[in-house]
Amino acid sequence: MNKGCFYGVGVGPGDPELITLKALRLIRNAAVVSYLANDSGQSQARVIACEAFANIQVEQIEIAINMPMSTDRRLANRAYDEGAEQIRQQLESGHDVIFLCEGDPLFFGSFAYLLERLQSEFECQVVPGISSVHAASAALKAPLTMLKESFVVVSGRHSDEQIRAALQQHDSVVIMKAGQARPRILTLLEETSRQNDARYLEYIGRENQRVEASISSLANEAGPYFSLFVITRQERNSR
Repeated sequence: MNKGCFYGVGVGPGDPELITLKALRLIRNAAVVSYLANDSGQSQARVIACEAFANIQVEQIEIAINMPMSTDRRLANRAYDEGAEQIRQQLESGHDVIFLCEGDPLFFGSFAYLLERLQSEFECQVVPGISSVHAASAALKAPLTMLKESFVVVSGRHSDEQIRAALQQHDSVVIMKAGQARPRILTLLEETSRQNDARYLEYIGRENQRVEASISSLANEAGPYFSLFVITRQERNSR
C-alpha cells in the first residue's frame, strides 16, 4: 500500500479570505485534516478555515491535537508525539493528511515540530500562508522595510539583551509573541528611545483586531498571545 503525503497548510493570520486557492483546494479534498486544539477542543486554525469546511468534497476524519496551555516544553513535546503518532497511522494507511497551521507553517509554525517527527518516513509538502508579520504591515498600511533599511524579526521570548540589540541595530523590528513579555518590551522600547517608532497589534485579521498607532495607550501588563509590535523609523529615506 502506498503511504500518504503529509501537508503543512498555512491558513493565514485570521481573515478566512486570505487563505490561498491551493490551501482551500487541499482542505476541501483531504481525507484527513489535523490541527492543534485547546482543552475545550477549539482550534483557531480550523476557525480560520471555516469556509473550506463548509464545502468539503469528501467524508473527512479530523485529528485534534490537544495542546496544553503551559510553558512546559515536556508537555508540549508529549502532545506533538501523540499527534504525530495519530497522523502516522493515517499516513501508513495510505491517506493524505492535512495539518492546518495559522499564518505560515514554517514561520513560528507548529507544523515544524510534526515535520521533524515524520519527514524521514513520509513524503511531506508545505503550502505557505500569509504570516501575521505581513498582515500587520497591511493593517498599518506601512512598509516593513525599504531600500537599505535593515529588518529583523524577534520573539518576546528572547532575552532583554537580544531584544535591546535588535532595537539598537536595526531600522525595522517586529517582535512576535509579545503577550506575556509586553511590560518588558515597553521598558526596552523606552530604554532604546524607540517608543515613538512602535505600533502594536492584536488578533490581526479577526473580528477583535486591535491596532494601536501609539503605544502610550497600552497598559503595562501582559497581553494576549496573538499580539506583536512593529517598530519602523518615523523618518524614512524612500529614494
